Amino acid sequence: MILFNTESPQLFTQRLTLRPPQNRDHEEWALLRETSQDFLKPWEPLWEEDHLSRASFNNRVKWARKSMVAQTAFPFLLVKENTIIGGITLDHVRGAPSRSGIVGFWVGQDYARRGYMREALEAVVHFAFEEINISRIEASCLPTNKASRGLLEISGFKYEGIAQSYLEIAGKWQNHVIYANLRGDRRGSAV
Repeated sequence: MILFNTESPQLFTQRLTLRPPQNRDHEEWALLRETSQDFLKPWEPLWEEDHLSRASFNNRVKWARKSMVAQTAFPFLLVKENTIIGGITLDHVRGAPSRSGIVGFWVGQDYARRGYMREALEAVVHFAFEEINISRIEASCLPTNKASRGLLEISGFKYEGIAQSYLEIAGKWQNHVIYANLRGDRRGSAV
């Protein structure tokens, strides 16, 4: 089920609510990121010195609001029984002619490998295809990130190739595997 308006869309799965971040989420978000940092940092850009600060988080919230109104990004927190367990963002949303976006996600260490991110990813894909008329969603991860690769593959994303030095992760430029999920009406024959 989706409750949608451009300022505050909410998505619901069997076990989760996906909703935009709010300023009041800072402490819980920061604690989850801090206690999961050894689990998260190998797969993410280097954290800025103020990564967990209230000011930095409030800037994220402002960016989220502006991006949703402009429909250029849709950042969601994953909430299970009033507890934040991770985040997922549909970003770089583009209209015609590409009608595409890029998805990125993270989950706290204690909530990994329990199917939560699969629920969230499938909800965001449905939202993108059915509510905002996106027809191609891209995702990337490090080739060694078996958990993310497995998640993408089981969620309908298809491997497209390797992007050389695609993102700066853990302090160095690294190759990424690229995946994409296409809305049914966009799928064509393989060349």
